[in-house]
Amino acid sequence: MDIAQLSDRILNADRRALARAITLVESARADHRAQADELLSSLTKSGRQALRIGMSGTPGVGKSTFIETFGMMLVGKGLRVAVLAVDPSSARSGGSILGDKTRMERLSREPAAFIRPSPSQTHLGGVARRTRDAVALCEAAGYDVVLIETVGVGQSETVVSELSDLFMLLLAPAGGDELQGVKRGIMEIADMILVNKADGDLKSTATRTCADYAGALRLLRKRPQDPDGFPKALTVSAVEATGLDTAWAEIQALAEWRRQSGHWDRNRAAQAQYWFAEEVRQALLARLDTPWAKSRMTELSAEVAEGAQTPQAAARDLLTGLGVTNR
Repeated sequence: MDIAQLSDRILNADRRALARAITLVESARADHRAQADELLSSLTKSGRQALRIGMSGTPGVGKSTFIETFGMMLVGKGLRVAVLAVDPSSARSGGSILGDKTRMERLSREPAAFIRPSPSQTHLGGVARRTRDAVALCEAAGYDVVLIETVGVGQSETVVSELSDLFMLLLAPAGGDELQGVKRGIMEIADMILVNKADGDLKSTATRTCADYAGALRLLRKRPQDPDGFPKALTVSAVEATGLDTAWAEIQALAEWRRQSGHWDRNRAAQAQYWFAEEVRQALLARLDTPWAKSRMTELSAEVAEGAQTPQAAARDLLTGLGVTNR
């Protein structure tokens, strides 16, 4: 693969080249990893930045419908939109359906939009391991907004905050008790809560739910990255396309405030440090997949089961064999 040529095509907004590049960075092959590193290093010199928006919500809340309607609105404003959707992988087979693109039929036909579903594989936190690399590729391709849709499994999906500029949480009307609003975890990192399905018979319920969460947000500790009034809760309807302009205006206001106050650059720098540490952790874990490590783990596991060694002593034995000092 000619990396220089692929890089030039991405910088010229070639969607096919972008799709090929994401496939490359998601590959676990050693030769592909070397090529992916070379590609990402060359593209970072472009200095292009997009507004990265992380989105999460429980299954059935209407994430795909909202993203399509929201994306169509942004395209209508002359913006280029990329959607990176992470689908859950099977715990049995490891496979994924990757059906998000088929559910965004209108947006997928837009020349100014790019949709890429990816499997979560064994990575926890609601995103795939290489989602950050995919975001960087979309930025280099000149997309103005990158929407990152998480798996949508619950309150532990906080990793998305480490690769987005703003994090939006999508909730359904009357989706749970008000105590959820003050629980730590995903609620604590949300920059904006959007109560979806505020239409028809659910409109009044959505308004009440929004008011409940707005009150709960005021109980959370003030964060330095928020101006007055944030985080906030709003009602939207993906079906009727109502409330989207208001949500977009608030997103722009928050992003601009963070740029002017310096939080934007500090956040991105902190994220780069987080992913550096994550790469180190993953590289160390990969050493456990070598034939020697697997064989030694089997032997030590049997000794632990028989009571011949304690788990701590067996772990020290294995780490010593790997050349890692257990402090």
